[in-house]
Amino acid sequence: MPKAHQQAGEPSHRTLRVAELVRHTVSDLLTRGVINDPVLAGQVVTVPRVRMSPDLKLATVFVMPLGGKDVPGVVAALDRNKKFLRTEIARGVNLKFAPEVRFKADESFDAGAKIDALFERPDVKRDLASSSRTSHTPGGDQDEAEGEAE
Repeated sequence: MPKAHQQAGEPSHRTLRVAELVRHTVSDLLTRGVINDPVLAGQVVTVPRVRMSPDLKLATVFVMPLGGKDVPGVVAALDRNKKFLRTEIARGVNLKFAPEVRFKADESFDAGAKIDALFERPDVKRDLASSSRTSHTPGGDQDEAEGEAE
């Protein structure tokens, strides 16, 4: 696929596909509980996304424990088991080189919570209610005018 069809800074289709394969592999490993770490033993950890470098040699895995509890501990536990995870990713994803793996806490849940909190503010609710009362559907006024002419 020629790169002329991509916008600058957008990941390629292959990069996205490999990122999704890495995400599924890490998710499966966490679900099966094959990582022997006391911090991860009682945790349900989600892997919302993985970002791959363009050369596919670096995978940044974003993780979040269920409920957001002990995020630094979970990231540290995954970092301690990085070598094992890299080996398992290499087995699960057919690449020439196994990518180096980095773990980061996923901030998108916090951003979503901030947006939800904004929508719950009384002034925002008032503004949304007033804008929905004053908005008209396109062509709605025209139909009423035609009805009166008949």
